[in-house]
Amino acid sequence: MSSPSEPAATARTYAGRTADDRRAERRDRLVAATVRLLGERGEGATTMTAVCAEAGLTERYFYESFAGREDVLVAALDLVAGAIADVVLAAIAETPGAPNARVHAALAALATWVDDHPGDARVALVEATAHPALRSRRRELLGTFADLVVREAARLYGPSTWSAVRSRAQGLIYVAGLAELVTARMAGELDLTTEELVEIGAASFERLARASLTGETAGGH
Repeated sequence: MSSPSEPAATARTYAGRTADDRRAERRDRLVAATVRLLGERGEGATTMTAVCAEAGLTERYFYESFAGREDVLVAALDLVAGAIADVVLAAIAETPGAPNARVHAALAALATWVDDHPGDARVALVEATAHPALRSRRRELLGTFADLVVREAARLYGPSTWSAVRSRAQGLIYVAGLAELVTARMAGELDLTTEELVEIGAASFERLARASLTGETAGGH
């Protein structure tokens, strides 16, 4: 008979792993499978059945982690967005020198990531508008990235003199514009080299950042 002090069933180990560990691993497999399907086949083909087949799991395990298809779609978008944020912030942190050099490094890292991960990039830039749940989450993530832009601009160029709302608006303009630029390049609508993309993105960032930090209007000097 088990003693009262024995760990709960969810903490018991099997092959050196707890039930919670195994559950988390299954969830990760389902989310990774969703990212692959979205990136390769699109939102319409990313059904719950397809996700389970891609992950090599049954529907029982799907419902262990997600209430429905919308939840795993959002989790997939969150995973990709987190990877983008990690790449950009790592490039900034690893680049010494002037603010302009760090901005260039961040944009170069982003462009390289997009080129190296076309499926994941499609999830973030194309499929994120293909379903209501994804569109809703995309709007939230744009706000999150806009706040990141505002924080990094203040850290690179000094504290802002504008209100938080005005600064966030500038951040949204930059993030949404950059996303459209990268999407157009991915689709072949713009023939831009990585260097050209970085130069355009850096010039836009500096212009918007300095406008936010000086109180300059969009058409001011």
